[in-house]
Amino acid sequence: MKILKTFTAFAVAGLLFASCEETKKSTPETTVDTEVTETSNEIAMTEKEETPTIVGVAASNDNFTTLVAAVKAADLVDALNGKGPFTVFAPTNDAFAKLPEGTIDNLLKPENKSTLAGILTYHVVSGKFEASAVIDAIKNNDGKFTVDTLNGDAITLSLKDGNVILTDANGGTSTVIMADVAASNGVIHAIDSVVMPK
Repeated sequence: MKILKTFTAFAVAGLLFASCEETKKSTPETTVDTEVTETSNEIAMTEKEETPTIVGVAASNDNFTTLVAAVKAADLVDALNGKGPFTVFAPTNDAFAKLPEGTIDNLLKPENKSTLAGILTYHVVSGKFEASAVIDAIKNNDGKFTVDTLNGDAITLSLKDGNVILTDANGGTSTVIMADVAASNGVIHAIDSVVMPK
């Protein structure tokens, strides 16, 4: 009788142990799968958050809503989402507001698409030029450095009171008010006035 009780106790213990082992085996695998999925999602989200394109950066910043609307109207989204790299001198909403009344509304009309595209591409330079590189180029060229824009016309860069100044083809000027806004396909420098091609 004692032997039977002992055997039964071992059998019950064995079943319990096996049951626990199965639970242990299945639970970690499920947990690991869940953790891997969650981690992958986090990495994907982080990568998207850390490396938006120039258009993505502008679209996520309330200071560039007019610029984003203009880029869409000029059908330049795909171009500025391209590989690049690009350096964009991006006018803020306040910069666009300095233009004569009605200018923006007029430029956003479909019939003025090519004119708008010409103005916007005048703010874009091929290559990635962070503020330090721009300042070095200005200093190494007797205080003025001329760059060709995607529009085809040139902009002259200079320094005044430590700030980078853009002088357009018509003699108009604009100041860089925020530099080195990183994007996955280049860099943005915010400017306080819209510069105009010829």
